[in-house]
Amino acid sequence: MSYPREGTGLLLVDPYNDFLSEGGKLNGLAKPVAEAVGTLDNLRKVLAAVRKAGIQVFYVPHHRARPNDFRTWKHPSPYQLGASRAQVFAAGSWGGEWHPDFQPTEQDVMVQEHWGASGFANTDLDYQLKQHGVQRVILVGMLANTCIESTGRFAAELGYHVTLVTDATAAFSPEAMRAAHELNGPTYAHVIFTTEELLAAIA
Repeated sequence: MSYPREGTGLLLVDPYNDFLSEGGKLNGLAKPVAEAVGTLDNLRKVLAAVRKAGIQVFYVPHHRARPNDFRTWKHPSPYQLGASRAQVFAAGSWGGEWHPDFQPTEQDVMVQEHWGASGFANTDLDYQLKQHGVQRVILVGMLANTCIESTGRFAAELGYHVTLVTDATAAFSPEAMRAAHELNGPTYAHVIFTTEELLAAIA
């Protein structure tokens, strides 16, 4: 397995303070799994390795919440309504800022915010990937069984080669992590690696 610089993109999904920083609105829910698998350290390793290799980084951010986002919507999902009530990743708030260790650089591509779980639906992600000649995507970030899985499935449907990294993500329960990687991941992902396996392949 190889990841050529010109044809590979790293999709860094939702590296917000609300997920990854102590005191974030969702950090407490994700923390047990994140600490068990070493999510933060592994995200740091992956990001450093792909930047060293010259692989393009794409930030794939969730919509930053604003009051009354869904007030006039016909069919907001329960998940969206719950996030709206909690104002998760609220626009202009600390929770809606990037974790300090995952600040974008001028070379990174900032994709439009996604309203649901998929980084592709109603955004420019597919267009950005095509414009950068990307055929293989590596997915890391949050959460394994929601935005990572939905984005990865969509990528596979669009014809991209998909790599999941089991310990560079997290979920709110061990059961959700197992479902994302052991049950659902093999139905669409081409490769399911640990961070160390990915680093070896990139090197």
